[in-house]
Amino acid sequence: MNPLTAKTIAALARYSRQALVEVCLDEAQKSAAIFTRLYPDAARAAAAHADAMLAACVEVSPLAGLSVSLKDLVDVAGETTLAGSRVLRDAPPARADAPVVKRLRTAGAAIIGKTNMTEFAFSGVGINPHYGTPANPADATVARIPGGSSSGAAVSVASGLCVAGIGSDTGGSIRIPAALCGIVGFKPTARRVPLAGTIPLSTTLDTLCAMTRSVDDCILVDSIIADQVLAVPDLPLAGLRLAVPSTVVLDGLEPHVAATFSAALSVLSSAGARIVDAPFAPLSEAADLNKFSGAESFAWHRELLAAREQEYDFRVAKRIMTGAAMSAADYIDLHRRRRDWIARMEAALAPYDALLMPTVPIVAPPIADLETSEQAFFRVNGLLLRNTSVVNLLDGCAVSLPCHAPGTLPVGLSIAGPAMADRRVLGVARAVEAALAAA
Repeated sequence: MNPLTAKTIAALARYSRQALVEVCLDEAQKSAAIFTRLYPDAARAAAAHADAMLAACVEVSPLAGLSVSLKDLVDVAGETTLAGSRVLRDAPPARADAPVVKRLRTAGAAIIGKTNMTEFAFSGVGINPHYGTPANPADATVARIPGGSSSGAAVSVASGLCVAGIGSDTGGSIRIPAALCGIVGFKPTARRVPLAGTIPLSTTLDTLCAMTRSVDDCILVDSIIADQVLAVPDLPLAGLRLAVPSTVVLDGLEPHVAATFSAALSVLSSAGARIVDAPFAPLSEAADLNKFSGAESFAWHRELLAAREQEYDFRVAKRIMTGAAMSAADYIDLHRRRRDWIARMEAALAPYDALLMPTVPIVAPPIADLETSEQAFFRVNGLLLRNTSVVNLLDGCAVSLPCHAPGTLPVGLSIAGPAMADRRVLGVARAVEAALAAA
């Protein structure tokens, strides 16, 4: 089916929201491993209400009556939040919708279901042994990973089932699957969207955000879940200073990623952007600093692990257990070191409008290769998280845009900035998107 986006509402005017939602629900029921739960009655009610308001010439949100998915770590009142795990099946149901869910309902979104994910959001690969792994729709011949941890969210958008997929991003869990599936993912500054009513991975780094099919759609959804309309400027690409770090983020790029990234930079340069190669030396310290997820997830999981470790995905349990060795003193020192690192990174970023890099250094590998080899899984997971996690460590914001040629495997171009630079980063991303589309 063709993707349905909020940006094409005018073209969809002859269709009822109810008809669109029925198609999406029908396809969702046939789709393996994308959803862990569907909400047909609520989605139909939202679509019917949107149709009634439109028939009465009442202005509604552009998202009203259109299909949206929720990552299964966000609370929906009356049901247990599973977070891609079997460990929580007997946990108490949520007492209330998470704030982001309330805001989407208020905007009239037709929430059609909860999406599959990496267990407890702890990997960038997207494999889930409990509920299956949704295949990346970018390749019809080989079952490739969707990326994680917001795997089902990405596939729900990339396959045209939803106009937006709500997920989380702790080290790249929105931007990695967006890049691998060929869609747009926006990680806002973390503090802008409330995390209440979600199961945490890292209380320091977690962010709630969305994937869509365009930058404008991300801006729309962000305005709803953040409850704040950003006045994103229309920036001319000509004259923008865009930095490309030479430290770490360009290492070991697969040939297709390297060629695609280079071609995208050439398009931007031809359009008048000033592409500046810069060292960004602090990036060499990022891997040693990025240890929050292990320590903070272990604090949340330690009692569950002690009682039910055998029910976890062993790859997830292994990563959580790395946090057991961190002392309180080391944890406090890690926060101090991070604050110093952010200050130095922000100083390095100050002369530029945004930072550019490949979202991930590889294309999506086959699922089977990573399911059969633990070594391959952790090698690929490290590569997928390497570039994106820098933005979380920075407490920054970033957009991943598809920049590949039609008919080739997806490659993501990341446009990033420091904390609270969301307006500028989205403005740059919108200009970059337009230039790439025109090339």
